[in-house]
Formats: sequence, structure tokens, C-alpha cells
Amino acid sequence: MMLNLMQDHLLILDRLSKKYRGSKKYALQNLSLRVAAGEVYGFLGANGAGKSTAIRTLLNFIQPTSGAATILGKDSVRDSVAIKHDVGYLSGDVALYDKMTGKQFLDYLAELQPPKRPGYAAELAHRFQAQLGKPIPELSKGNRQKIGLIQAFMHEPSVIILDEPTSGLDPLMQEEFFKLVSESKERGAAMFVSSHNFAEVQRMCTKVGFIREGKLVSEQTLANLAARASHTFTLTFADEPPLSELKKLPHTTVDAHGEHDITVSVTGELSPLFALLGKHHVTRLHQQEVNLEEEFIKFYKPGGHDE
Repeated sequence: MMLNLMQDHLLILDRLSKKYRGSKKYALQNLSLRVAAGEVYGFLGANGAGKSTAIRTLLNFIQPTSGAATILGKDSVRDSVAIKHDVGYLSGDVALYDKMTGKQFLDYLAELQPPKRPGYAAELAHRFQAQLGKPIPELSKGNRQKIGLIQAFMHEPSVIILDEPTSGLDPLMQEEFFKLVSESKERGAAMFVSSHNFAEVQRMCTKVGFIREGKLVSEQTLANLAARASHTFTLTFADEPPLSELKKLPHTTVDAHGEHDITVSVTGELSPLFALLGKHHVTRLHQQEVNLEEEFIKFYKPGGHDE
């Protein structure tokens, strides 16, 4: 069932800040962002950048020093209990009840809050090949992660908050997770995903925010980030490559590899490059995959982008 809130911001952080007692520095400072229905927001940063603090403050596991947050129009502190009825959450360090099997754990959660669709949890367990019959302490990290993901999605919540969701999953299960994210996006859920794995974020997110030392230093759509990243082409010419002409193009670097082969990297607009190539006999053109991770790494470095 699709939500009727596709243009609404279901999750809003307004100058949210957190300073731990005894610390001189803010772990989180003036964090403001919005996540709309049907949007997957990637929250990126190095370890210790403030990602988990932001999530714990947002969910009122720890209270903010200042600022505010709302989920589904409810205040994260005053309405904390009501909010959790329609929020799915996976922590970065999955903690499950050790005295239960996976099935007992999921059944217990279903009794506390019945899923919208009976049998959906079992469907997810089948998709993730979860070992529900084993006691939880006997499960590997990857299998505990599967149960953590199932409990986050089984109620089909309107807001889903995930901290390092693919940790411990093998490639096949990662693919299943990406399908589940796409399905949740299609039904109109707002998803907030904390990660330091850029490939994972690039695969599923529509927008990304970069956090460094507790501050949001940039926020961009994936499309804009891709446009800013460099595009690299390997070219073979029938005759001598027009190196001097290529080097005059804006935001372009050129490397020669023998008599007829060159590599060209362009940041931004590609039209000038192709206009020039159209005047020459190019026998082979191969485009390397856009490396958005290079742009991402710039935000990790001290003195990197501050936008």
C-alpha cells in the first residue's frame, strides 16, 4: 500500500546538537536535514564522525543538548514512545535476546506489534535464508544481522533508520537487502541509512549527507555528485592523438600511453570533449566507471569541502 505522503518530509532534524558530559567538544553540532517519503538518505562519514550519535539522539536513546527532531510530525523527545510504533531501526551493533532462537525473537516482536501483513516476517526470513531455528548466541555475525534486518522491516514502517545495514552480509544477501530497500522506497517509506561504505550508499540512495567531526559539511543528490565526479575515458586514435588540443579543454587531464592510446579524465561537462573527438578518427573509446568514491573521500580529509 502506497503512502499518501510522497512529498512530505517524514524525518526532520533542526540544528540537532549533542555534547556529552565532561567533553569540551560537540559530538554532534547543529545538524539539520530532511528526509522525504520515498527517499533514501545516505548519511556518510568516517568512524567517529558522529553518525551513530545522530541516530541515537534522533531516536531519543540519548537526549539532545539543543535543537530538535521530528519523525512523522512528532517530537523525538516528547513523543518518543508513539514514534516507535511506526519506525523500523537497526543498530550498528545488533543486540538480540540471547535466550531465544531467531524465530522466538521475531514471534515475540510480532506479539508486541502485529505486522500489517501476517506472514511477512516469514517471507523475509525465507528471502534472507535466516537460520531461525538456532539459538541466537550460536549464530554468526552475518546471520544475526539478517534477523536484525528482518525485525526492522517486518512491520513495514513509514520511517526506517539503519546503521551499517550490510555489515556481515555476503554478496548474495546484500543484493536481497538492496531489493528490500527498493521495495520500501516504492511504497513511500523514508529511509535514513548511516554508513561509511560508499559503494553501498551509491547503490541505494537518492541523496547523501557528509558528516565530519559532528557537522554536516555537505548535502547533495547522487545525480549532482555524479556530475561533479571525474569521467575517465581510454581512447585509441587511428592517427596521432590531438594531445595539445585535448589539454586545452577545461577541467581535463590527459595521459599518453604509446603512439595512439591516451587516457582522458574530465570533471563536469563532457560536450567540449566529444565535440573535439568528432573532428578526429577515434577507433576505440572505453569509459571507466565513474568513481564517486574519490569525491566522497575529499569530505573525510581535514580541510576538505565545506559547502
